[in-house]
Amino acid sequence: MQVDSLRPIPWLIHGFSTRPGGFSKAYGGRTLNLGFTQQDSRAAVERNRTQFLRQLGALSQGRAWPLVTLRQIHSDLIHCVSEVPKTGLAGDGLITQTPGILLAILTADCLPVILADAKRWAVGVFHAGWRGTVKRIVEKGVGEMQRWFGSSPGDLRAALGPGVHACCYNVGPEVRTQFESQFEYGSKLFHEVEESDPVREKYPLLFLTARAPGHSELPKKIFLDLVEANRRQLLATGVAAKHIRTSPLCTACRTDRLFSYRAEQGITGRMMAGAGIRL
Repeated sequence: MQVDSLRPIPWLIHGFSTRPGGFSKAYGGRTLNLGFTQQDSRAAVERNRTQFLRQLGALSQGRAWPLVTLRQIHSDLIHCVSEVPKTGLAGDGLITQTPGILLAILTADCLPVILADAKRWAVGVFHAGWRGTVKRIVEKGVGEMQRWFGSSPGDLRAALGPGVHACCYNVGPEVRTQFESQFEYGSKLFHEVEESDPVREKYPLLFLTARAPGHSELPKKIFLDLVEANRRQLLATGVAAKHIRTSPLCTACRTDRLFSYRAEQGITGRMMAGAGIRL
């Protein structure tokens, strides 16, 4: 999947992978798993990665570009790379101005974010789960592009790819506490839904208590809007709202098209968000 607002940038290569159409057989049918997961074979994943790079057009003289990824640790660590690292990198963000390499992060519910500086020919990719988001990884990503490349937020274009949406991202109260302590708008990122209990609804007398109003209360589920949390961070840095695009697809709702760690109880593949600069 590509983003319409990024396509007009002539030097930019970008895309978000989906589930169908690869060489992996570990997750039902033929899928494009791009992560070296426990259930899948390394050979299948390497074939999938080559296919993904070719589909993006990340080719030089018919050969796929070098791929730079991370050992993702749900952090706010961002690396500026000018060549393929000789050793593995740990963190959750990558930025570059070097043509001919593809930066990529892997997701299966967390939010993938691509930033492109339309004026200074620079790109960044970021892995934003709730931990990285509360640490402001996307906000810091804009700052790192300013520091390394002189990027102006007004020149940045942002694409937030498929991730788990507010409809399905059930979190604990400790997550809400952390967001509310970090962001003045933190409480607006959550909504609550009262859990239903068919037995209680059919036999209410079984659940009478001595406390007013006479019935014990059902616990409430808390849902986080991870997409809005990251959109607000981009706005706070000065990225224009019209230059921010968000995918309508929820990974947990659409396991036919996407991988979801939550919806598939951890037995699933990984998608890739990639961006690079044409040679």
